[in-house]
Amino acid sequence: MDPVPAEMNAIPNGKGHEAADDTSATLTPTKTGSDDTAHPGRPTGDTEANLAESSEFLSNADDKKTPHFTDFEGKTSFGMSVFNLGNAIMGSGILGLAYAMANTGIVLFLILLTVVACLSAYSIHLLLKSSGIVGIRAYEQLGYRAFGTPGKMAAGIAITLQNIGAMSSYLYIVKYEFPLVIQAFLRVDTPSGEWYLDGNYLVMIVSVCIILPLALMKQLGYLGYTSGFSLSCMVFFLISVIYKKFQVKCPFGEFDNRTLDLNNSVDHSDCTPRMFNLKLQTAYTIPILAFAFVCHPEVLPIYTELRNPTKKKMQHVSNISIAVMYVMYFLAALFGYLTFYDNVEAELLHTYSKVDRYDTLILCVRVAVLTAVTLTVPIVLFPVRRAIQQLFFPNKTFWWPRHIAIAIILLTTINMLVIFAPNILGIFGVIGATSAPCLIFIFPAVFYIRIIPKEEEPMRSAPKILAACFAGLGVLFMIMSLSFIIIDWTSGSSNASSGH
Repeated sequence: MDPVPAEMNAIPNGKGHEAADDTSATLTPTKTGSDDTAHPGRPTGDTEANLAESSEFLSNADDKKTPHFTDFEGKTSFGMSVFNLGNAIMGSGILGLAYAMANTGIVLFLILLTVVACLSAYSIHLLLKSSGIVGIRAYEQLGYRAFGTPGKMAAGIAITLQNIGAMSSYLYIVKYEFPLVIQAFLRVDTPSGEWYLDGNYLVMIVSVCIILPLALMKQLGYLGYTSGFSLSCMVFFLISVIYKKFQVKCPFGEFDNRTLDLNNSVDHSDCTPRMFNLKLQTAYTIPILAFAFVCHPEVLPIYTELRNPTKKKMQHVSNISIAVMYVMYFLAALFGYLTFYDNVEAELLHTYSKVDRYDTLILCVRVAVLTAVTLTVPIVLFPVRRAIQQLFFPNKTFWWPRHIAIAIILLTTINMLVIFAPNILGIFGVIGATSAPCLIFIFPAVFYIRIIPKEEEPMRSAPKILAACFAGLGVLFMIMSLSFIIIDWTSGSSNASSGH
């Protein structure tokens, strides 16, 4: 047997094994014969995966069974995996979808959302098929297999920047929304310097007391319960939006004095929904919706920990998660839009606050959204820690001090950015517009083209041509997003906000 390259000795979650372990167990390839015969001159993908993954179980001397590909980390149930992936998809972008619908119309929004959901499912299909061919369940290692060290570095850096940007945006929401919610509950109109109304203190307390303990979990699967609770908070948000549609009447004759300007600007003609609405802002909604299902950095970690993992089973997890989020996205956008029509703001909850600043239900919804956003941060942190381990400690076994130190350093860095560099969000907008298309469209497509053997799918085969077109679509979305951000910077507006 040929020696296995050092990079392939890395277990998908950053763990590794010593060379001496290679001969200490009998390996059982699980690939089909066609794949093995297609590449007789190199070790099969599953043999390499078994070399890497079996060492995790060799330490259990009492268990003498032969290790298999599916033995590694297979402890998370199907339902918990759906919760985790759904929580990774569900970002703060749901608050802006009603505004997106106001700029596109109901039918056009539905068409765009459907297309994006199908594209996201196809992108995950490319990732899972590439992963199955080579027996690797790590985004960074797929990059290494496709393009060597540059591919691994590109994937790791894109995941790190994308998810640090996402975590920063979530903590920005905590910093600015949490004090307002407390202030509204206490009926404090003018704060006088109370520490519990200071967003900087609150974001640090939330990070230390809630996010850090969850981020220190050894496995992503343990967060399935918190992910389920986070999604239940967003279901409460959705139910409240639907309920408010039938409580807030149009035209808005019952606005309080704080919102007379909005009240006076609304007449009966503005209470008619638009099926199609084409204007300049319509173009801005395309990249926002394109990134509405960002979950790709979390797909392979969740696949790694899925009980009895198969490509088909993980694709089912992805399809169900995307379908549930698709329904929630559409209903939240539809009923939010049908409540305020063209007067809906970019942040839906702020529009409700204009109706009644002290509405108890809306205050509870804001608490629920803050809870959901907070519980999403540990899910997003896991792929970043994994990427750092792949880049800097690829052949190291799991070590608690390193595991804890990376989490603390990441959270400390993000808190410092949120507290001391509030204007950094604009930079993260550019980073997100660059890294998100890479992770969703470009990388899965080019990895697929490079990894799938030509003997199995020639370069001019329909699947690879489709993958190439998919990568081109990602480049188009990247150009659109960056163009809109530059236009916003030069004009001083803020239309091109992130969808996640």
